[in-house]
Amino acid sequence: MLARQIINYAVTVISIILCVLAILAPIPGMELLGIKPNWLLIWLVAWSLKRSLLSAAIAGLVLGLILDGITASDPSHIFSFMLVGVLTVLIYKHLMKKMQEDFISVALIVFGMAILVETIRALQFSQMGDHTLVDLWLYQQQVALSSAILSSLWAPVIYFPLNRLWELMKSSGSMNYFS
Repeated sequence: MLARQIINYAVTVISIILCVLAILAPIPGMELLGIKPNWLLIWLVAWSLKRSLLSAAIAGLVLGLILDGITASDPSHIFSFMLVGVLTVLIYKHLMKKMQEDFISVALIVFGMAILVETIRALQFSQMGDHTLVDLWLYQQQVALSSAILSSLWAPVIYFPLNRLWELMKSSGSMNYFS
């Protein structure tokens, strides 16, 4: 059982590291209008779907800190990622549990959350006072839609292998952290 827990922790950490590397690596054909998929957002949605509010908020905090560490930290990603984690849990508990879980529903959640994250960042940029909200919004519309489209298209690639592994770990009884 301890070995399975170690494997579970390792897979979780390694999958986050791979998402960070995907953010940093220039992968040909992976951009739309200069925007890449938000790999950590996809991971956060995959993690949060079947977790508690607290664990989703903590995951959002940690991933927000990681993203702030590898990109511009002003404005911070922490608030938007914590909000995404919590909203994903609420969406799953109140809507998706009643529907069939498939790649379309996961992609739609990622699409909406990517729009939300980029909208929050646009509002944060507007509060910094360097640009007007109108100027920011013209640019942020492209950023939000590009990020949402790419992230939602890649969501099943991240979600299904991780979800399958987490389900196997849960059924073997070794997944009791943050559940």
